[in-house]
Amino acid sequence: GIPSSAILTSIVCFFVMHGPLSPMQALCVLFSGSVGGGTCSGGYHGVARRSASVLRARQRRANGALIAGMPFARSGSFLPIRGIGSTVCHAKSDASSGSPSPYSDLNEEKVMSDMLGRIRECNYMPSEVREELVDFVVDGRTLGKATRKVARLLCSSSPSDEPVFRMDDSEQRPNGQAVLTLTDASGQTCDSRTDAVMSVMELLASRGIIEGWRDELYPVSDGFYSEPALLVERAAAPFLGTLEYGVHVNGLLLPGRGRDDGSQLLGDMKMWIARRSATKSKYPGMLDHIVAGGQPAGLGLMENVVKECEEEAGVPQWLAREGASPVGAISYETFTPIHCQGDEDVDGVINRVVLFNYDLILPHEFKPSPVDGEVDDFFLWGIDDIKRSMALDYHDPIKPNCYLVIIDYLLRAGHISPETPGYLDVLRELRSGSCC
Repeated sequence: GIPSSAILTSIVCFFVMHGPLSPMQALCVLFSGSVGGGTCSGGYHGVARRSASVLRARQRRANGALIAGMPFARSGSFLPIRGIGSTVCHAKSDASSGSPSPYSDLNEEKVMSDMLGRIRECNYMPSEVREELVDFVVDGRTLGKATRKVARLLCSSSPSDEPVFRMDDSEQRPNGQAVLTLTDASGQTCDSRTDAVMSVMELLASRGIIEGWRDELYPVSDGFYSEPALLVERAAAPFLGTLEYGVHVNGLLLPGRGRDDGSQLLGDMKMWIARRSATKSKYPGMLDHIVAGGQPAGLGLMENVVKECEEEAGVPQWLAREGASPVGAISYETFTPIHCQGDEDVDGVINRVVLFNYDLILPHEFKPSPVDGEVDDFFLWGIDDIKRSMALDYHDPIKPNCYLVIIDYLLRAGHISPETPGYLDVLRELRSGSCC
């Protein structure tokens, strides 16, 4: 029969030619019989199934880590372009960590200042608003925050003669404010409270005060891992100032061979960017992540990532599961002014948001495609494009909260040097909101 070593060599050569394996990884396979540190079992199909995992492992084993006992080059070192054996051509890596930006026409201090500006855009909270916020309390648990005008609106709005919300003077806060709570008419269970609050929010929507109704329920609790006191329509959550959770995905194309003939080197990391549909109720036509979505009740985080990947970008479930990795979270808190028609006395609502961040490593031959109508198009940006877009006067900006997740990526991946003044300010302010 054919020696197993010859079969292995043929398989590895095939995958080097078609992109999933780099020459360095090929050497690891040939000399140790492993891909990314695991055994090379299952033949051709086994290697194929693991190709996405290998790409993801390239990111995890950065900065001098070892793959099967061999150093894997990344930031500030050398990446192999082509060749197997003793002769290997090299090119300088574009991902520069702890060193000046590889893009000579960009001023790192200006980029850092712009990033801080983008973060603060998402944390707009005038002191006069913050000082007079009313806590929303149920069963002694602080679940949200509202302005006094919104609290009065909720207390005076009910589809029946019996109100759902009331102000409680017995639990005054240090700022002298009473707390907003639910009346006995709302009941004592999650279901009864959900129904009671929903009746008020539907009334406000019918009057044009709440816009962009989604038919999607968010849990209302004092923390991500706590049992919800009730569920609320997504569009109505800011009227209670409850914690809102979501998942945002950085769609990444790592350096390697191009899609066309396998000979083109992608010299730096690329990120897939989406163009939001012009019909979206919020931020129509703006740039966005490849995938992002709110975290609805009753769905796990990874389940949500996989669902959103398939619905928004046509990413197959297996590829989303293989390629996506949780990498942290950011948080922000902002006051959003509201201008209602007629005599409605509403000043604005409070968004308190925690976004779970995921990096999705995608193969070079894959191109996302719009599926559910929320996105018009997808395209690739390099690091220099991303940095340029941080400018507060950029002509075609990304949706505001996406900037925070992308900034977090730039810091994690070493595309911004910690030597640059403002680095620690950016790091700290990426989690300006409640992160619980």
